[in-house]
This record gives sequence, structure tokens and C-alpha cells, in this order.
Amino acid sequence: MTVRALVIDDSRAMRRIVSGTLEGFGYETRQAGHGQEALDVLHGGWVPELCTIDWNMPVMDGLQFVNAVRANPAWRPVTLMMVTSESEHGQIVRALAAGAHEYVIKPFTADAIRDKLALLGLLPQEVSL
Repeated sequence: MTVRALVIDDSRAMRRIVSGTLEGFGYETRQAGHGQEALDVLHGGWVPELCTIDWNMPVMDGLQFVNAVRANPAWRPVTLMMVTSESEHGQIVRALAAGAHEYVIKPFTADAIRDKLALLGLLPQEVSL
């Protein structure tokens, strides 16, 4: 079974890094440059198991995206993981309270992403820990 991830970040370089990391773990990825673009992907019918979400983006930021996804019952199963440079405790609490499942602070390592995916039960079986 293919596990799908939507990588949402306004930095093209960061989207490439996160996508490459996830693809290395066996994910099929798509990318979006901001929250509204990501919502358009979901509305288009491509609903992933995982979204990685930057906080600070134009048009629609990460927290607004989390709130929009959580407001739609059809998207309840989607796991939301913030991948952001926002490291203040209050920001982390706000994201988790809004419905994000995990929080990774940039810069990160592939191991940090792998560990979070394993914690969430979203690490494809062929990847050894």
C-alpha cells in the first residue's frame, strides 16, 4: 500500500527536502506552496494520510490550514504534522490544540522525521528503525 503525504511549505527548497525525506521512507508526495493551495488539492480528491505543514506562509498559514482541515469531517483521518521554525512553547500548544498531531522544529534530521512517523504509526513497513 502506498502512503501519501502532502508537503505544505512556501519554500520550494524546504518542500524538496521534506518530500525527498518522505519519499525515502516510501511515501508518494505532492507539494503545495501555502494552505489554500493545499486545501485545493484536498478538495480535488487527493486526500493523503499525512500533511506536513509549515506555519508561516502567505495566503493561508499553517494554523489556518489545520483549522480548515479539522472543520471538515471527511478529512478527520488525515494526520497533521507541523514542520516549522516556530519553536515557542505557546505556538506548539496552539498547533496541537487546533488538531495537529505532531510538531517538528526546523532544522530537522531525517531521523527526527522518521521517529515522529513511527510514533504516529505512519512509517511504511519496509523502513527499518
